[in-house]
Amino acid sequence: MHTTLSAVYQQRGDWYIGYVEELPGANVQEHILEQARESLKEAVTLIIESNRTLGREELHGEPVLREE
Repeated sequence: MHTTLSAVYQQRGDWYIGYVEELPGANVQEHILEQARESLKEAVTLIIESNRTLGREELHGEPVLREE
C-alpha cells in the first residue's frame, strides 16, 4: 500500500505553521520554512511509530496477521 500525505504550510507573522491533513496531531510551528518541513517529517515519523506501538500493546500478544 502506498499513501501520499499532504503537508500544508502557512506563514503567520514570524512563524510557519505546518500540518499534515491526513494525520491528526502532526503539526509544527517554526520560524524558518525549512525547519518546519524537517520538524513535520519528524512529527509524522513519531506519530506513526507511537500508533504502531500502542496498537501492538493493545493486542496483548494475540495472534494477528500484519502486512505492509
